Amino acid sequence: MSDKVKLTSMVKSSGCAAKLPPGTLNEVLSSLPLMKSDKLISGFDGNEDALIYDLDDNKVMVATVDFFPPMVDDPYTFGAIAAANALSDSFAMGCKPAVALNIMCFPSCLDISVMREILLGGQDKVGEAGAVIAGGHTISDPTPKYGLCVMGFGEKDKIWKNRGSKVGDTLVLTKKIGTGIAMTALKGEMCEKITADQAILSMQKLNLNAYEMGKDLAVHAATDVTGFSLLGHLYEMTGAGDVSIKVESRKVQFFDGVEQLARFGLIPEGMYHNRDYIQDKVTFEDEIPLEIQDLLFDPQTSGGLILSLSDAEAKTYIERMKGDAFIIGKVMEKGITPIVVVR
Repeated sequence: MSDKVKLTSMVKSSGCAAKLPPGTLNEVLSSLPLMKSDKLISGFDGNEDALIYDLDDNKVMVATVDFFPPMVDDPYTFGAIAAANALSDSFAMGCKPAVALNIMCFPSCLDISVMREILLGGQDKVGEAGAVIAGGHTISDPTPKYGLCVMGFGEKDKIWKNRGSKVGDTLVLTKKIGTGIAMTALKGEMCEKITADQAILSMQKLNLNAYEMGKDLAVHAATDVTGFSLLGHLYEMTGAGDVSIKVESRKVQFFDGVEQLARFGLIPEGMYHNRDYIQDKVTFEDEIPLEIQDLLFDPQTSGGLILSLSDAEAKTYIERMKGDAFIIGKVMEKGITPIVVVR
């Protein structure tokens, strides 16, 4: 039964592209009274990838939650991608996940074997990360959705945050860009196999090794690239203007074929939301093609880590990653806009 299911036919938007527009989300969250606790080191007010809760004696808990509708038809692959995406927030904080809870919305019209395969895909990925699933919650819903609540534990002085980049830092990215556009084309049956295969393999890949190779380095700031796009997450790293970031677009690596797909207009709705939200925070050189701009605003699912490091530490990191990391830009003194994109 499960191999005949077309999960993507049951959704309007998929993966991290299904997130609420960042402008809408920010408007709502900023209108709420801020809950405070002496134990809460960081919450949603800092745009961190996960909350940090003080457990005393230099120990902290790092917790996050993420779930979304499917971007692929195979249930097991969908479960694996959703789990890798949720686990990524822990790695982006410089912390290994320890325990997770399933979050499942499941249509009553689907065979129960589909649910089992989704959960199995998630379970295998959580096991690969060295964590354990200890329960969860399910509801009946016409649109399938899956994800995890993830908790990890670490030392307070070793946790990475998305702010703290220093002028002169090198920015390193650990995965290629283009999953939103690739999955939009795949759903429309206009995506070449090589493009789809690269994107799906990338989305299933844990950021475990990316974390392991950097955990003993002086990482000044870090985040992962998900639904708010490469530029959206880089903007968060500027501390809303404490520093500026120069992105060298020719150094950003894309999946094979996605530039052409973007040129054809196979753009997810989330790209337009991302552009609307921060377009006044970004300056593009005149010669940056529109398709490259679109890719830099493309909502990513289970994207790579961005690390802000000194030149020497970045070189060491790239050598350790053996081809799975590349330089995308530099941190500069605060300029007219937080982000400048050059050739």
